[in-house]
Amino acid sequence: MNKIKSNFSVKDLENLSGIKAHTIRIWEKRYSIFSPDRNEHNVRSYDSDDLLKLLNIAFLNNFGYKISKISSLSDDEVNKLVNDIYSEKNSASLAITSLKFAMFNFDTQLFHENYNRLAETKTFDAIFYEVFIPLLDEIGVLWQTSTLKPIHEHFISSLIKQKLYTAIEELQRNSEPDKDQIIALYLPSNEIHQLGLLYVNYLFLAKGYKTLFLGESVPMKDLEELKNCFDKVHFVSYFTVQPHYDEVEKYLIEFSQTILKGTNNKLSVLGRQVEHIYTKIDGISIHNGIQNLMLDF
Repeated sequence: MNKIKSNFSVKDLENLSGIKAHTIRIWEKRYSIFSPDRNEHNVRSYDSDDLLKLLNIAFLNNFGYKISKISSLSDDEVNKLVNDIYSEKNSASLAITSLKFAMFNFDTQLFHENYNRLAETKTFDAIFYEVFIPLLDEIGVLWQTSTLKPIHEHFISSLIKQKLYTAIEELQRNSEPDKDQIIALYLPSNEIHQLGLLYVNYLFLAKGYKTLFLGESVPMKDLEELKNCFDKVHFVSYFTVQPHYDEVEKYLIEFSQTILKGTNNKLSVLGRQVEHIYTKIDGISIHNGIQNLMLDF
């Protein structure tokens, strides 16, 4: 496997594996599981091989294997044991571990190998809910702890988008909408985080709706054109970072007055920026997650 060498602090290893830094140091001293480099200030530095080894150790430890047993095994034996206990029941956990490693090593082949293995026993929906969403949640935490760099997130997100585009195309080619309602999915101006909205698009297609995926950073005035094209449109949007928290309510009121007033149109919104919006606005509903949104359709 081609690897792009990365350096990790012990705190990075803690954030990525869930094993406390204090425990990692004890294991390192007692069982010699790592031989980290040290700088002139005696600060430890770990490479991608150390990261993979710790991720595998954490996986086995979570399944009841003691560190004393794991440390007595060679790297090949550890890898074999991880593969031996792979099953449908725990495949999601192992996949998340492997995908984090693929992300930090920019390993496209490893990503696809894990996805194909999951696809042997799981539907696309199950893979997204059980693997991709938890992985993206972990990415959010890694952002906050400065373990993750933007380039890592962009890399893994683009691969997940590829899978979504393939699944969406499959639905569009092989099924005809059986519901009359038009679902128009868009992101507001300056909002570019479209992964969640892409998945919502997939779910609506799977339920038999005709969708119009308008993509990122769509000005409100551009949406007015749809009023002239369809008798009824249900808009769906995902506010991750935009509009700014202080501007969300103003945006929704303007949308109601500009796009919804005097029509049968509606807007459903979800995302971090609307989590604390409680004001009732005509024609607009706020949802606290994708599953909650889909219950209304």
